[in-house]
Parts: sequence; structure tokens; C-alpha cells
Amino acid sequence: MTRKNVVWHELIGLKAKIIRASHPELVGIEGYVLDETRNTLTICGERVWVVPKDVVEIEFDLGDEKIRINGRDLIGRPEMRLKKRWRK
Repeated sequence: MTRKNVVWHELIGLKAKIIRASHPELVGIEGYVLDETRNTLTICGERVWVVPKDVVEIEFDLGDEKIRINGRDLIGRPEMRLKKRWRK
């Protein structure tokens, strides 16, 4: 998984941190992605949050590097994001 192709990979299990959000209470949420739907990520840290993808910028920790992604780029189920990639 790299900076270029993380959008097309499974996000469940990745460590995530909300860097920017239109709602101030979401900023700073940190934990592991437990579940992903078309429009939300469920992140488990101090507690469990359901975060809408379209209003956040997320930093994923891939071990050797950290990647920031606009949540709008993650909208859609993982298999649909992959199909969109190949249609371009």
C-alpha cells in the first residue's frame, strides 16, 4: 500500500487520525478503523466514533509512512472505488 493507491485498498485495521473536519469535535479523533460504509468510517480509540467521510481529512499510519487523504476521495464502498479507478 502506497500514497498513490491507498484509496483503492481496504481501510479496516489501519490506524487513523482526523486532522481536519468541518465539525470541530471530530478533529483529533484517533484510533483504528473498525468498519467502513459508503459514507462513513467507524473508528475505535478511547471510544467508538462513526465519522462521515465527506467532512474530514484523515491521516492513515501505514507503519513506514503517514498519508493524508481528503475524505471525499474515500466516498463509496471499497469495491466501487476500485471500479471508478479503472473507468478513468
